[in-house]
Amino acid sequence: MVTVETEIWIEAPIEACFDLARNIDVHTRTVWRHTKEKAVAGTTNGLIEGGETVTFEATHFLIRQRLTSRISEFRAPFYFVDEMQRGAFKSLRHEHHFEAVQGKTLMSDKLTFSAPLGWLGLIVERAVLKRYMKRFLEHRNEQLRLLAEEGGGRYEGGR
Repeated sequence: MVTVETEIWIEAPIEACFDLARNIDVHTRTVWRHTKEKAVAGTTNGLIEGGETVTFEATHFLIRQRLTSRISEFRAPFYFVDEMQRGAFKSLRHEHHFEAVQGKTLMSDKLTFSAPLGWLGLIVERAVLKRYMKRFLEHRNEQLRLLAEEGGGRYEGGR
């Protein structure tokens, strides 16, 4: 099992950052373009809520994959968790934390995952996936920061 943690300061209100982070339209716009990620089932656009699911289809490592996640914990605007229900990982839990500090927001992620395939999966986790997933999160978080700050914390898409 591997844990990846990131954090980023955003000059926007906590509520705006929280909503951007759970907006499916924003999610598909802020991931790496080469993955061609799209929402194909469950909540496929707008703001995802506690208890709801979404299935994303994307290409990673030249393989087209589907991953279904459920929002298992939800405490607006401070925290939500998505957990894999089906997908390529043995397990995946992504905690999203938001803290308001003097008009800014500290957004942090804690992603815990394990790969399938026993000892081979353990090697891949540490040799490849940990760095890949950290870069993936950092890229997405920087894109969220840009959207939040350029839009004054507002995003017009979604519900």
